[in-house]
Order: sequence, then C-alpha cells, then structure tokens
Amino acid sequence: MRILVQRVSSASVSIDGKEKSSIGKGLLVLVGFEEADAEEDLLYTATKLTSLRVFSDAADVMNLSVKDVNGEILIVSQFTLHAQTKKGNRPSYIRAAKPHVAIPLYERFISLVEQALGKSVGTGEFGVDMKVSLLNDGPVTIWMDSKNKE
Repeated sequence: MRILVQRVSSASVSIDGKEKSSIGKGLLVLVGFEEADAEEDLLYTATKLTSLRVFSDAADVMNLSVKDVNGEILIVSQFTLHAQTKKGNRPSYIRAAKPHVAIPLYERFISLVEQALGKSVGTGEFGVDMKVSLLNDGPVTIWMDSKNKE
C-alpha cells in the first residue's frame, strides 16, 4: 500500500465537472493498493497518517498532527502510485491491485482513517476520471509505503 500525502490549505475532487468532495486545511491523500495488501497495511497506514506531525505549532515547528489542528482529510484512489518504470517509457501497473481487491481495501482504509480522525473524510470515486485541485501548503509532500516500515 502506498500513499502520497500533501499538506494543503484546501483541496477538492470533481467528477464530470461536479465537485464530489472538498476540504480546507488538512491532508490530501493519494492511495494505491497492491494485491498483497492486508488489514495490517491498512491499520498501519491509517494510524501513521493521522498521527504525522506535519503542521506547525506556536514556535513554527512541524510538531502537530491533522488531529491536533482539527484538520480535514481527502482520500483519492490512485493506482498509478504502483507504476513500474524500469523498462521502456510506458509505465507498467501490474503491481496495482485489480478493482475486486482494491475497492474493498479503499473502503476499509477510509473507514479506518475516519475512526482514527474521529470524523468523516472526503473521498474521490474509485475507478473514474477525477480532477483533483489543491493548494499545497509549504509545500509538504510525504511518500509512505506500508511494505517499507523501517
């Protein structure tokens, strides 16, 4: 399981020209799953995500989590996070989970993040063309892979 986390002042996702979800201050999370992902990966990543200290405290030090600042989270599925680019110029997505595996993982991850955050999160829609807008704050961008915990 891979996520790309961006600290944002605001972010939104639109489908067919209609806004599906939007957030203010918080985290935009792009998430990709592979066939080998399991509950352990989801739990680890949801807990780590909501506890990441990437927001500034009174001393302007990144020392606060999204929970500490009462921030919001927008989660968007992104199978291309598992792109393999070693051969040729056309990325391969063979490691990305197929929809019958990825959709339940995506839904469960959203549920776990909501539990950890203590409120609902915004989402995209799995498997459709989405337009994601964001105002990156910092910028702060963090890459996480549940298979590389150490």
